[in-house]
Amino acid sequence: MSLIELTDVRKTYRTGSLKVTALAGITLGIDDGEYVAVMGPSGSGKSTLMHILGCLDVPTSGRYRLAGEDVSEMSEGQLAHVRNQRVGFVFQQFNLLASMPAWRNVELPLSYRGGGRAERRERAIAALDRVGLGDRVHHRPGELSGGEQQRVAIARALVTEPDLLLADEPTGNLDSASTAEILNLLDELHGSDRTVVVITHEADVARRSERTVRMLDGRISDDAPTAAVSR
Repeated sequence: MSLIELTDVRKTYRTGSLKVTALAGITLGIDDGEYVAVMGPSGSGKSTLMHILGCLDVPTSGRYRLAGEDVSEMSEGQLAHVRNQRVGFVFQQFNLLASMPAWRNVELPLSYRGGGRAERRERAIAALDRVGLGDRVHHRPGELSGGEQQRVAIARALVTEPDLLLADEPTGNLDSASTAEILNLLDELHGSDRTVVVITHEADVARRSERTVRMLDGRISDDAPTAAVSR
């Protein structure tokens, strides 16, 4: 079953008289439980694609169906629910709050849907334990390595048990050892039947996925292979 269905999705930005086409007609399907890498150089449109997949932005034209639902027909409340509960985001810059310990950073998505503080803390600590940081729950971001901070970010993305995990250049700021740790963790998450989409410009990162979709100039590149890359 397709979790993601994009049909001729286009995105154009306008600044005054300047018109910039970020996506020039993307048609793409991603199955439930699939691990896909979207690969391309800077300016290829891959981050814009991620923002649309995560309902952080909307297409200028075309159709996006998420688990069979037409995203364009969703209300603002429904879109907020998708962003908070059904999609987990991991960014290159971690986006952690420096003043908060790891468990508080992880529980933040839960605070938007209510529930008791004790329950939120329990779930946050469980998510941290899941990514191998059960002994770092009280550490603030400045007390953690880059790889550990990214694992906190992944725990925060997972704490709501989303259908879809979107990771935008998740290893871009990490050394080789931390990169290997994060890629191993993504492998494990995919192994638990979670849909994972990684945005990257690195071939070594894309190689870990089941399928690589290559983008160039806002389009899926027809002259580049999109089949699964052998591990």
